[in-house]
Amino acid sequence: MTIPIVFSVGEDPVKLGLVASLSRPDGNATGNNFFVVELTAKRLGLLRELLPKAARIGLLVNPGNVGNTARVLKDAEATAPAIGLQIQVLNANNSDEIDAAFATLVSDRADALLLGPDAFFNSRRVQIAILAARHMVPAVYTVRDYVEAGGLMSYGTDLTNSVRQQGVYAGRILRGTKPADLPVVQSTKFELVINLRTAKALGLEVPPALLARADEVIE
Repeated sequence: MTIPIVFSVGEDPVKLGLVASLSRPDGNATGNNFFVVELTAKRLGLLRELLPKAARIGLLVNPGNVGNTARVLKDAEATAPAIGLQIQVLNANNSDEIDAAFATLVSDRADALLLGPDAFFNSRRVQIAILAARHMVPAVYTVRDYVEAGGLMSYGTDLTNSVRQQGVYAGRILRGTKPADLPVVQSTKFELVINLRTAKALGLEVPPALLARADEVIE
């Protein structure tokens, strides 16, 4: 018996071997592909808009997440010089290394932090948000969870919408549609979330144009 699978993944499902192609899965699996790594340049641009005088930015990545980290570094190193930013790469794959990364960030007087996409970082989002507040480090994150935990700003895929798409596909399969006949859906809905309380605590004034584009402002 073949069991249908409806997935939601941040990496390319073709490269992961989950489907033959996005348009024709040709197997027992389909679902949605939400973008995380691909938004690095956009996040850097938003950070520049928020902090027009910033010069050096810390980029925290997990070296254990090899594929994601390589892509993030490549995109960041290609984008940063064009918008007048220097990137300082910081590595962490456990809680102590996160603490150490922030200590380095502060001692080197970086102007802000960009967090790389990583499931481990997401599980430590409260620790990261607390450290950023304690050390007065403006930080831009990958998903809204960090901002809800007290982080400053995030830009990323609307994951609620992605999960909803999973439910839609699961319903269609239960009604008889084959996974092979359902193309993989790629995210088209993204959200910018800003925590004004955190901005005020950091002594930052968020540009009105940036606030106007925010999908949600936490006050």
